[in-house]
Amino acid sequence: MFNGPILAAVDARRQDLIGLTQDLIRIPTLNPPGRMYREVCDYLAARLMAQGFAVEMIRAFGAPGDSDSYPRWNMVARLERGRGDCVHFNSHHDVVEVGHGWTRDPFGGELDGDRIYGRGACDMKGGLAASVIAAEAFVAARPDWQGAIEISATADEESGGYGGVAYLAERGYFSPDRVQHVIIPEPLHKDRICLGHRGVWWAEIETHGRIAHGSMPFLGDSAIRHMGAVLAEIEERLYPLLATKHTAMPVVPEGARQSTLNINSIHGGEAEPEAGYTGLPAPCVADRCRIIIDRRFLIEEDLTTVKAEMVTVLERVKAERPGFSYEIRDLFEVHPVMADRKAPVVRSTAEAIERVLARTADYVVSPGTYDQKHIDRIGRLKNCIAYGPGLLHLAHQPDEWVGVQDMIDSAKVMALVLDDLL
Repeated sequence: MFNGPILAAVDARRQDLIGLTQDLIRIPTLNPPGRMYREVCDYLAARLMAQGFAVEMIRAFGAPGDSDSYPRWNMVARLERGRGDCVHFNSHHDVVEVGHGWTRDPFGGELDGDRIYGRGACDMKGGLAASVIAAEAFVAARPDWQGAIEISATADEESGGYGGVAYLAERGYFSPDRVQHVIIPEPLHKDRICLGHRGVWWAEIETHGRIAHGSMPFLGDSAIRHMGAVLAEIEERLYPLLATKHTAMPVVPEGARQSTLNINSIHGGEAEPEAGYTGLPAPCVADRCRIIIDRRFLIEEDLTTVKAEMVTVLERVKAERPGFSYEIRDLFEVHPVMADRKAPVVRSTAEAIERVLARTADYVVSPGTYDQKHIDRIGRLKNCIAYGPGLLHLAHQPDEWVGVQDMIDSAKVMALVLDDLL
């Protein structure tokens, strides 16, 4: 198949791609709390409507985080011509906090050489811009195409996606009779196809104690000491067990091919004082201590077993410590997902990578979850991958950037996928 006009149409839009990416970065869609979601959706809607797309603006009423102050807005644009499959490009528009260590304006969208800098440049406004350019270039170069193209910009992926893709999937936007192929332009690099992700279980574990005067701790029971025993048990028994669990999933980086556990936070005793407080803390024995755990598990593991392993740790401590009691509260759980390498969107993307980059595509699985989980589990759509420009390790970092040539190459791949599937 002769793809020259499509590739030329992408090349011709290089400056447009740069400007679009810069404009998106300059809309600071910070999550939390969920700023300027409507503004970024309005910006994209205006552009795509001018290209003939029909646009829906969908607020995720009642979703976690949604409020009148910070409404969870999503945009879905659809261009349809006759009968045929629908290819959907889904990008999240929210970005994480800026953090410290920046040497450039986090929302300046500065172009320096081949790089565009800013929060969200890599994760994932560069990928969003590349998908828009890919669709526009394809439509311009292939006026005889048949089917449908959808582009969505969705909320809250960085905090679970419940105000974005999950909300849309529950309402049928990713049902297989509406959409047949999905590409999520997450920053996995332009020669990689991400087939899916590991599973995750977040939970809060609380140990109980009894408050007393700090000068007479023997009259109380320290919840912090109890939690210390839990952490010691995790170190001595659970971490070695997790190190024996390995997967056949092509997870990157290599260290994520085993089960992992992170202690996200620990809070015990008195609350942190307010900023500016200069007094001393009160002398009290802690009657509560809490940790948040982030357990990542493999497609070969069962979630029931994953949870049981932590209960075993706690019950072992309970058997050894008088007065020990605890609670576990589930916060978040996602099962692993992985598309079949023979799935149409996988095959098509692999062929496009080979044509554009003259190299064989690499197949990977993400160590962390992204919105494929909702498309797979709620939408029941298996023909879904992540593919986009950018380097994953730059996500959430200071001086985050995306390469212009990487975006051009990825847009060419996406446009050729459209050419193949439509």
